[in-house]
Amino acid sequence: MLTPSERPEPTWVTILRLLRWDKPAGRLILMIPALWAVFLAARGTPPWPLVGVIILGTLATSGAGCVVNDLWDRNIDPRVQRTRNRPLASRALSVQVGMMVALVAFMCAWVLATYLNPLTFWLCVAAVPIIVLYPLAKRVFPVPQLVLAIAWGFAVLISWSAISCGPTPAPTPCLGTATWLLWGATVLWTLGFDTIYALSDREDDRRIGVNSSALFFGKFAPHAIGLFFAVTVLLLGGVGWVMQLTWAFWVALAIAAMLWLWQYYRLCQKTIPHAAYGQMFRQNVWIGFVLLAGMILGC
Repeated sequence: MLTPSERPEPTWVTILRLLRWDKPAGRLILMIPALWAVFLAARGTPPWPLVGVIILGTLATSGAGCVVNDLWDRNIDPRVQRTRNRPLASRALSVQVGMMVALVAFMCAWVLATYLNPLTFWLCVAAVPIIVLYPLAKRVFPVPQLVLAIAWGFAVLISWSAISCGPTPAPTPCLGTATWLLWGATVLWTLGFDTIYALSDREDDRRIGVNSSALFFGKFAPHAIGLFFAVTVLLLGGVGWVMQLTWAFWVALAIAAMLWLWQYYRLCQKTIPHAAYGQMFRQNVWIGFVLLAGMILGC
């Protein structure tokens, strides 16, 4: 009789792993800028059905992006310690199943996007090529994390336009100054936390011959990350200034700034435990939610 550890994993569990729904940090960290935008654009009181659509849309989109990434990297991932047990890399699922799962996830995102106004819908469509081609960037572009950061930036534009660019009058301009400041902050924040994530893979990436921001910046990677976070603080401060947010936002921003400063300090140490990179990546999820709370209370 097989022990629980020896029994084959149910297919549905393997598919959940393929979508990375077993690792909530990566799903939440895409959801955060989308929620930043929808609450700021609505001055703290967005329609709850729209919030639900945005949450489900980020889950579907990020899941689809993970499957597409694994389809591109199915022959690379077995050579990387962190990724060798992914379902497509380990051949637990076939390429055909992976393509079907990606198609279903994209179709779910498309159905959710039809709830939105025309501009927002087409912004969703414009994000798809970036999501699909991002995994290719590591093969041809020296800083592929920038491509991911731009994809993350679409979460801001989509959510903000869903509130402010519809047929009914909105409390904020359609994609105004605050929108683009928040977009810039999201792009730079993403560059920062994803470069931290890339630091854990840099030896494998160098051996395989793929690009990453951790390799591009080399020994200056901690300083680049610190700069990305510092400018993120400045841009978020610009959002608060333009939108005249109250003290709650500024307290949240101060907390975020101190936590990012602490991460920069840790990254500058001569020796860092390998697990610390994953810990700092996950800490950015909590930083994002702290900022979200400050935005909601500060509107």
